Amino acid sequence: MIVNKLNIFSQNVCKNSLIVNSILKTHNDFDIILIQELPWSIIQLISSSALSKGEVLVGAPYHPNWLSFARPSPTQSNYPRVMAYINIRLSYFRFSLYRDIINYRDILLIFFFSNNVCYSIMNIYSDAFHSTLKYLKDTKVKIDNLIIMTGNFNIRDSLWDPSFPHHSLISNDLFIIADLFNLDLSIPTNTIPTRYLNTLGVSDLVLDLMFLHSDSSKLN
Repeated sequence: MIVNKLNIFSQNVCKNSLIVNSILKTHNDFDIILIQELPWSIIQLISSSALSKGEVLVGAPYHPNWLSFARPSPTQSNYPRVMAYINIRLSYFRFSLYRDIINYRDILLIFFFSNNVCYSIMNIYSDAFHSTLKYLKDTKVKIDNLIIMTGNFNIRDSLWDPSFPHHSLISNDLFIIADLFNLDLSIPTNTIPTRYLNTLGVSDLVLDLMFLHSDSSKLN
């Protein structure tokens, strides 16, 4: 069963293409790489009859060992901030985007088949205004067999950050969403910050979380 053998790497790269390229080159032992705040840059100019200088082709970092999945965007101001890279050795599991259920800039829902069962994985970036969580709470979509929801949630809370003494009300919405998808917050084996700051006297942050399918003995 592939579900209990998946190695998933998740990181907010703060639009740094060097970090993404390094991850793609050095993390081939992982099956899935989930990126938040990915970089978009000009790849080349394409000849165009409408534009004398050519049409700009914009893309994210690429590596031949990885299949990339991101929500297409018609405008530069709305490029997705989440992306998934699937190791090519898993290509026979037919990974695909789930855009007919969720079509939102900061949510990437992908699904795959194992033993004729469809499973889903969700990659999330929620900004400082918690726009993604508000979208999920209002939309109330139903997703079967969602095995993991992970990403950058931009919420500080004493529940997962020992250096933060308070409970955030927005966390209640996050747990409502997790319950809707039958997910539980995963407690890390080693509690460390996920965002490191260079500001003297300011504590590093825990902003990245992982939710796994409830009561599942197949996931670690």
